This record gives sequence, C-alpha cells and structure tokens, in this order.
Amino acid sequence: MTQATPASTPKPRRPRPQVMRLTDAAAQRISELTQRADSEIVGLRVGVKNGGCAGQSYTVEYAHEIRPTDEVVEDKGVKILVDPKAVLFLLGTEMDYKADKMQAQFVFNNPNQISACGCGESVELRPAKIDG
Repeated sequence: MTQATPASTPKPRRPRPQVMRLTDAAAQRISELTQRADSEIVGLRVGVKNGGCAGQSYTVEYAHEIRPTDEVVEDKGVKILVDPKAVLFLLGTEMDYKADKMQAQFVFNNPNQISACGCGESVELRPAKIDG
C-alpha cells in the first residue's frame, strides 16, 4: 500500500503594490487629453529619463498602444502606462495636475525623490526599497 503525498501548494503571492496613483485633477486632465487627441490614445505613458542638472527627469507622452512590458495602472477611470525601467523609481508616486496663471503641468509627488534642481525641470531619484 502506498501513501499519497500531499500535492504541493504554491505559496500565495502577496498582492503587487500599485506603482502610481492619480489625484482627481490628474485623472480629469488625462481624460480630457485622451478624448481630444487627434488619434486613438489608450492612456499616458510615464517614465524617467537621464538628463537635466539634477540627473533625471519625468517623461509623459501619449500612448497609442499597450506594450507587453508596460506596467498598466488603472485609476479613476484612466490608464497610465509605466515604462518598466521606471517602475522602481516611481513606486508609491502620486501624479497630480496643477494649473495657475503662469503654467499648467503634471506634478509628481514621489517618495523616492532625493532632490530637485532649482528650475524644477529635473530630479534625483533613488530606486524604491521593497520589503521582501
């Protein structure tokens, strides 16, 4: 008589944290941009590039397609597609939209930001610390 061995059950995966969240103002602006674009837009692609006096800057562009490597964030009815190389730098970031008499822009409230340059065009970021 042979004993049946219990089937190994995989450990439950902890839920993945949402990379970014949007304020109501940011979600409204993204919705406006996607509705009035000249071609079909699936959302905004957000990333980080090297450059500027502080070392890095945020990028925001129209996304016409979802790439297989994109981290898709759906929040408040709109989509943000995060470049996979930027995920660790953007983890925990709140994206806002501010408009005043002089300018209108997306603003990133990022816990991984170490510093910013005086002109506000570039930032210094560190990768997020992930608890294992």
